[in-house]
Amino acid sequence: MPIILPVKGITPTIPTSCFIAPNATIVGDVSMGEECSIWFNAVIRGDVNSIRMGNKVNVQDGACIHCTYQKSKTIIGDHVSIGHHAVVHGCTLHDDVLIGMGAIIMDHAVVESNTIIAAGAVVLENMVCESGSIYAGVPAKKVKDISQELIQNEIHRIAQNYLMYSSWFK
Repeated sequence: MPIILPVKGITPTIPTSCFIAPNATIVGDVSMGEECSIWFNAVIRGDVNSIRMGNKVNVQDGACIHCTYQKSKTIIGDHVSIGHHAVVHGCTLHDDVLIGMGAIIMDHAVVESNTIIAAGAVVLENMVCESGSIYAGVPAKKVKDISQELIQNEIHRIAQNYLMYSSWFK
């Protein structure tokens, strides 16, 4: 059974269309949209501030979503893929975003729509990642613009695949 706990009287809101892995942890002020999937060993901690997730968000194995007490909420749009062991902390991810494996997105950063954050990249506090771009490195820097083909073949494909994968467990 996943660990789903209230914090200070606030229980996570999880639609029945979502897949939650049996060892995922979701606590506190967390609200998910439809058809999200939270994978093995993922942690979503809405204990110190709120976490809002859109529709069809996938939080892959070992990823952590958190925020900062009285300072930063986490807001995640629709069709967002958060890669294995990524850390998404007190930031905003717009629609159609891919966060690569092991990437870190820090407080008050904004990742605009149709953007890829490469595996292992570190998006620093207050940074804005422009729509239609790929960011990589430590600290993350824009490395190139994304073609429509890459948006379809990576961002949309991965989000759709995770919908399929989650159906195998329902």
